[in-house]
Amino acid sequence: MKVGDRIRQLRLQAHFSQNRLAEWAGVSQTHLRRVELGEADITVGHLQLVCDALGVTLKEFFNVSDEKQELSEAIAALSPRQRALLLAFLKSL
Repeated sequence: MKVGDRIRQLRLQAHFSQNRLAEWAGVSQTHLRRVELGEADITVGHLQLVCDALGVTLKEFFNVSDEKQELSEAIAALSPRQRALLLAFLKSL
């Protein structure tokens, strides 16, 4: 998985907008958007700030199992309403 894709995945899981994550991490929203789109690189220092804002360590950022990654990507692709319905369904089990 690319770094920008992973940032987006974790950002969506945290229910953060790009603006909110950029503000909390102290980085430019424009740069964050470009990183997520794969148009720009990110320094380790800025990645650490992003991870801190998301509440994950760098190790957790890079440690993704294939199954967990596939599930996370599928969930991230859902609309907010679909995610809410999925969560309600899982809680009912």
